[in-house]
Amino acid sequence: MKTEENKNRIEPASGAIVMALGIFLYAAIEAFTWVNHTTAKILSVTLIVLTAIIYKSLIKQLLTKSDRSLLLSKPVPSFVIGSWIAGISVLSNVIVKYFPDMSVAVQVVMLLNTVMWLGFMASCVYQFKELVKRPAAHSTHGVVLLSTVATQSVVIFWVKLYPSLPEGLLVGAISLGIFFYLIGLTLMIVRYGRNRWTLMDDWPSTNCIIHGALSITGLAIVSSGMLSGRIMMVFWLVVFILLIGVESLEMVRAATRVQKLGWKKGIFTYHISQWSRNFTFGMFYAFTMTMHDNPYYLNRFYPFHEEFLHVWAWIVCLFLLAEIGLWVGSNRYFLERKSKERVS
Repeated sequence: MKTEENKNRIEPASGAIVMALGIFLYAAIEAFTWVNHTTAKILSVTLIVLTAIIYKSLIKQLLTKSDRSLLLSKPVPSFVIGSWIAGISVLSNVIVKYFPDMSVAVQVVMLLNTVMWLGFMASCVYQFKELVKRPAAHSTHGVVLLSTVATQSVVIFWVKLYPSLPEGLLVGAISLGIFFYLIGLTLMIVRYGRNRWTLMDDWPSTNCIIHGALSITGLAIVSSGMLSGRIMMVFWLVVFILLIGVESLEMVRAATRVQKLGWKKGIFTYHISQWSRNFTFGMFYAFTMTMHDNPYYLNRFYPFHEEFLHVWAWIVCLFLLAEIGLWVGSNRYFLERKSKERVS
């Protein structure tokens, strides 16, 4: 959450922490029947507090001219703002799930989040234009696909609490997210197709959003019930194949890093971008679970989904626990210092 250069600053991508923890509480936690509702509510309150701390720092930096200029001046890094929007959207769904009496307050928050999303959409249009003008001048990676993630996260909440919204609005928003995905993916293909690159040095963790952005798009479509079961079966299969492909590359990359850097520096060193993998894993679970639980999408994959969800829930949980462990380890000095300050 904190940068190495300055412990008083927060990484702009810290919204991904809320996204990852939130999607687990929203979906995958359901697989663990030994986690009762009270415990889940306690974890949700903890996430709310953590979110307040993170977003207080993010807003403070956004209001600082130098930090704001630094973030918005670079086309690729500017897309991390999408994690702020998606983080609020996911947390809002978590709150409505465990504290339905707070729906009105959450709607107010989501109204503000929607306004921020509109501003982010304007920024995305401008930044994508800059990237298209000079694609070779920028090392485009999966963070640009947060444009899709932010858009679909807002749609999912709209569908949940505003079922009477015009279908045209939902179709337009989902289509906009897909459009951004196609532009972003094309720019990534151009980047990796034209330039020399290595898997170890030029393939960041954020590239897992290649499948994560499609997972949240699938969840948005399934939640709105727009496409037939057969089409969504094919869509799910495409996302599954991409997940296997991208994560296979990640395993090769991890093996290469361990071979050259050792276990600690190779894979057990914390980086903020790693939370994106936890989110994408959790989102694929949410997408699959929602399809599986809806009779409308009953298909030949149903038995496979039944078994897959049991296994995938543990993968989501174990990766999340590992990431939390890495974060605690990397922030041990900061946490100890804060503890001493409170005691003194």
